[in-house]
Amino acid sequence: MAEFVVAARVGQLQDPGKMLVEVDGRMVVLFLVQGRYSCIDDVCTHDGGPLGDGQLCGTSIACPRHGARFDICSGRPLSMPATEATLVHEVKVEGDQILVRLQDE
Repeated sequence: MAEFVVAARVGQLQDPGKMLVEVDGRMVVLFLVQGRYSCIDDVCTHDGGPLGDGQLCGTSIACPRHGARFDICSGRPLSMPATEATLVHEVKVEGDQILVRLQDE
């Protein structure tokens, strides 16, 4: 299993907010919504679009290409045209560091 890696620092994200970060060579989107951090792949499972460029609304994000929405906590698709979940990564906070552990599947 992958190790936790520092992805950002507390205070870099406003609540609600999102930021694109690179973790071990992989682009992911880090979120802070209602005091809770979450992290998903920066990939729409419909066509590979960049979810980090999408609009955050509550605990979902819309792909800017075709509007597929994903739950930022579970990765599951909430609307068509996406039918497959995007990967969710584990997040924890230690001191002022936000750490992410990548999941492979």
